[in-house]
This record gives sequence, structure tokens and C-alpha cells, in this order.
Amino acid sequence: MTTTTLRTKDGRQLCYAQWGDPAGAPIFNLHGTPGCRLNRYPDDEALANIGVRVITYDRPGYGRSDRNPGRRVVDCVPDVEAIADAEGIDHFVVVGGSGGGPHALAVAARLPDRVTFVRCVVGIVPYDTADFDWFAGMDPENVKEFGWALAGEETLYRELSKEATAMVARVEADAASVLGPGWDLAESDRAVFAHPLVMQVMREAVPECVVNGPWGWVDDDLAFTTPWGFDISEIAIPAEVHYGKQDVLVPAAHGEWLGAHVPAARVVVNDDEGHGVPPERMLELLKSLIGPHER
Repeated sequence: MTTTTLRTKDGRQLCYAQWGDPAGAPIFNLHGTPGCRLNRYPDDEALANIGVRVITYDRPGYGRSDRNPGRRVVDCVPDVEAIADAEGIDHFVVVGGSGGGPHALAVAARLPDRVTFVRCVVGIVPYDTADFDWFAGMDPENVKEFGWALAGEETLYRELSKEATAMVARVEADAASVLGPGWDLAESDRAVFAHPLVMQVMREAVPECVVNGPWGWVDDDLAFTTPWGFDISEIAIPAEVHYGKQDVLVPAAHGEWLGAHVPAARVVVNDDEGHGVPPERMLELLKSLIGPHER
């Protein structure tokens, strides 16, 4: 793993990491909410062996990246482009899971000459989507969090400050309990969170993502509940939409809608999964991006 910082055109520090084979197929993997550059498949040797170069970064406000107040989902595009330019990467695949899903779609929409393929995994629908019940099937804990976002930045910051402190303490005691006891998760998700490789990532990533407070988390939630700054119909490159039928964090209806509205997307429905992807399948999914989607 290598960790690098750069300065964006507007003067912010942006921190990113690279994993796997430095000469491998470049894949930008955009983390969920909350998250940071340390959220990744944790076996670096396995990544190198399948020939991928995975780039992760701290979205503004997370980890070691400066905050970008008022950022929209689409504002991730120049940050990803700045990293690609700094590394001399002309073409790449972009993958986003959960809160990273909308950001991956934004990059695909606005950098069609550089992004060869986009995969959105358990991503959410734009909040202002007409005739769509955004909260239907969502766990009450997640509904509560987005309620704070709708109440405004002051409320959201106050509540997520408490949540961040509690989350770090839970992970220190038992990394499998990262979400806390109040969630009605599918058994498949409980198994993912209890996987040794996932727990390893949680122990590393959770304290780092809020090392400078919960601002990245705050700004993600605010960005999700306001206009994203781009339209999904803009996407003109090959795409996949993945979702789990048992997901209560981002209900399956979100995946169904995205699958129907991301132009020409291939839709992958995981009947036996919820929000989390088992690490073994995660490696298979990364491997499947090599070859057909390189340029």
C-alpha cells in the first residue's frame, strides 16, 4: 500500500492510497458512508496476484482529506480526475459501494472519455426522485440518520459526532458490532461483518474515517438528500448495477430503480445477500473487471 496527498486546484488536501499490482489494471474503488481510503479488500497480495491496481481515496472531510463544505455528489469528479492525472492514468474502471455508488455514477457520467466501465453496488436513488418511496423497507436506524440530514447540518453534526464516538468504541471492543445492536440486519450481513478480513478492515478504517471528526459523514448525508448535480441519464458507458434482496440499509427497490434507469445497465440481483459483499466474492468481482473493460 502507498499513501499519497495532493493539492486540488482549489487548495484542498486530498489523500489517496493504492493497493495491489502497480502495473495492474487501474480501478478506482469509492468507499461507502462512512468510510475512507482504508476500506478495501484487505489482502494486498491477492490483489496483486489477480493483476489489479486499486486506488482508494478519502472523500473530503474523511481521513486525511480536507473538508469541502457544501459539496454535492458530482463534486467528487474533479477529485478523482486529479488523482488519475497525478498518477498518469488515462483510462480506468470506477466502482462504488453503498454511499460510494452515487459518486461512482457521477464519475462515469462526467468522465466518459476516461472511465471504461462503472459498477454501482447497493447504491441509493436520488432523494428527489419522483414517484419513489425513498425510505420504504429501510431500517429505522438509517431512516433516523437521514432524518437528521433533512433537519440540517447543525442537527446532523451533533448527532453524528455522538455516533462516530460510539462506533469507534464498538469497533475497538468487537469489530463485528460496527453498526451497533439496534439494526435488524439479514443473517448474510451479520456473517459479512463477522468475517475476519472484514473485521480487520473495520479496525483500521473506522477510527481513520473520523480522525478529524464526522465531517465527511455529515457532508455525504447532506449531499445524498439534496440534488446530486448530474443526471443518471447522462451515463453513456458500459455499466452494472448490483443489489441485494435482503438489504435493509439500501433497500432492493433502490437497486431496481437504478437498474431500470442507468442507461443499458446490466443488473445483478443477489437473492441471498443484503448490503455487504462476502470478501471471497469481492475478489471475484474485482477480477471480473480485468480484460473486457481495459483500454
